[in-house]
Amino acid sequence: MKIALLGYGKMGQVIERIALERGHEIVLKKSSKDTFDGLENADVAIDFSVPDAAVTNISTCLNSNMPVISGTTGWLENYDKMVSLCNEKQGAFIYGSNFSLGVNIFFELNDHLAKIMAKFSQYKVEMEEIHHTQKLDAPSGTAITLAKGIIDNSDYSSWALENAKDDEILIDAKRIEGIPGTHSVFYNSEIDSIEIKHTAHNREGFALGAVIAAEWIVGKKGIFTMKDVLDLR
Repeated sequence: MKIALLGYGKMGQVIERIALERGHEIVLKKSSKDTFDGLENADVAIDFSVPDAAVTNISTCLNSNMPVISGTTGWLENYDKMVSLCNEKQGAFIYGSNFSLGVNIFFELNDHLAKIMAKFSQYKVEMEEIHHTQKLDAPSGTAITLAKGIIDNSDYSSWALENAKDDEILIDAKRIEGIPGTHSVFYNSEIDSIEIKHTAHNREGFALGAVIAAEWIVGKKGIFTMKDVLDLR
């Protein structure tokens, strides 16, 4: 499989190494100053860029009939536009706030726990996410996905980074040097607490999941998620 890497920072470099280990070829490594020359030689594109570049990268791929995987966060106000463009072009697109296999299992666990805890109003839910200091957006896309999972399965209506109201989930977003990504969900009452937690030890899991998603989407049409890739529906 021939892969175009849109974004060649630390994540892009780990994706490159894992893709090569799995027998694939990298035909384009695009950073912010580069053009899309060579995109036409790829079978699939993987976007791990920055929020300001994601929409251009994704739309260029969809307009070029190129399946695209995006793990860039911080641009989701334009997600519906990309879905519409994908449908219009009959393309193939996966966005994931986190491509780690473990995190996607964690998402399922979070949804299930939220359904259970919705029956017990004495518990108040809070979240914590910790990432390296180079991460530009806060809260993380993963934290937002976790919050949405709780909102969809409970009476909570939204999330907040501070001064959360009774129907809002407080997300404590911390930036600490050298932390790949840690996410915790707490259900606290006066008598006890329940906690679920995912800790990433390095970037390998994110990169492997993205390559697996790229392998899966080639030859398909539509808008998908990691639930589809991992058969978690």
